[in-house]
Amino acid sequence: MAQLKKNQLSYVEAMAISVAIMAPTAAMALNTSLTASIAGVSVPLIFLTAMITIGLVAVTFIQFNRQFSHSGSVYYFTGKSLGPKMGFLSGWALLLTYVMFTIASIAEVGLFAESFFSLVGMEIDWFPVALISTVLIFIFAFADVKIGTRALLILEGISILFILILVFVIFGKADFNSHTFVKPFSPGQNTVPAIALATVFAFLSFAGFEGASSLGEETKNPKRAIPIAIISAVFLTGTFYIIVSFATTIGFGLDAEGNGKFASSSSPLGDLASSYMSSGFAAAIMFGALLSAFSCALASATAGSRMLFSMGRDGFIHNKIGEAHKKYHSPYIALSIIMAFSLVALFPLKGIGLDGGTIFGYLGTIGVLSLLLTYLVTTLGGIRYFVKNRIWKGPILVLPALAVVGLGYSLYSNVYPIPDAPFNYFPYIVIGWIVLGVLITAFSPALVARIAGRLMSDESETETEKEFSA
Repeated sequence: MAQLKKNQLSYVEAMAISVAIMAPTAAMALNTSLTASIAGVSVPLIFLTAMITIGLVAVTFIQFNRQFSHSGSVYYFTGKSLGPKMGFLSGWALLLTYVMFTIASIAEVGLFAESFFSLVGMEIDWFPVALISTVLIFIFAFADVKIGTRALLILEGISILFILILVFVIFGKADFNSHTFVKPFSPGQNTVPAIALATVFAFLSFAGFEGASSLGEETKNPKRAIPIAIISAVFLTGTFYIIVSFATTIGFGLDAEGNGKFASSSSPLGDLASSYMSSGFAAAIMFGALLSAFSCALASATAGSRMLFSMGRDGFIHNKIGEAHKKYHSPYIALSIIMAFSLVALFPLKGIGLDGGTIFGYLGTIGVLSLLLTYLVTTLGGIRYFVKNRIWKGPILVLPALAVVGLGYSLYSNVYPIPDAPFNYFPYIVIGWIVLGVLITAFSPALVARIAGRLMSDESETETEKEFSA
């Protein structure tokens, strides 16, 4: 049976999937105005806080990747730390995230395409573009993984370049003084709860930073390369967020009028591009956002297919799911399932009258709730495993402990106060998905046994390697 091809990717190519799932351009195009609506002109401070928080969360993922290289990511990590049942449930929750992100980003491609063509004087519907992008995503993800990761680098790189050009233009026209630098990085009159709530929106911009973990079996020297890829993705993207959010804030203006325009803008980068440059460059920005959304969908499908592949390899549903293509070494059956589900799901969502933006908001929220839960369980599992094995002790434990507090508060902030419908139903969808996972483990003892057997087998191999090295 063909398997994933080892030693294909560099750490830069592995980093590409993490960056693409975070989708920096799309994040800056949608999330900054939401943050401004709560925190006023303190948006750069919020993104700085979020980067520090996600950096704390990344500590556990980096340590796990230093110990293990597995396409299942948290499915394997949590299995090693909390047992096979919890391992399956963590993977099951992250699979929901990747599927939701895939569909949401496909819809977002259609949304940005609609905006782009509107700016160049053409009116199109988002749905046909979404369908075409689904097919293209399948083709890229089906092919050699190097092709997909390099496509991610190119597409996201182009979109980031457009934004950086706009940033430089804004900086060139801005009237810098001490007030300009200090006010966006100070809390101002914001209360701590307001800052914490606004940080949730910024935190969501980092969702998917762990994506490189899913390429652990295909990356050269993965126990070194994947940790570097993750930390690079977090802090390079985080720095980009801080610079762009700072430019966007001063671009609209630091007074009440400017902040009002910023907070109410549905396309802050496009509005600034029209104001500071031209409508043509605004169209280029929207085209860049389209590429970013496509990259996110491709990266989510790539990571999700490897999660499902790992489960199939352990006997979930059918072991054919855990089979890779003989020529391209891609998890083609797992990928086909995810993309077929994505394609089928788009039709009823369109049928009930939802547009691309609404679908993105709804499914993205479901995916993020499941993701936050996965991060929390993985971090708790990491604390247990690394303390038990005396890898972590002393002051280092403060970092994952702070991450647990941050993740717990982020989950709390997303469910209370109870949001308006239909967002109030989304937590129950995630809970229902987890309950289904619990039932699968309860009625599939053979699956749990196979997962446990693989974990024990890998542990034995690791011990043998250690003895041989000694």
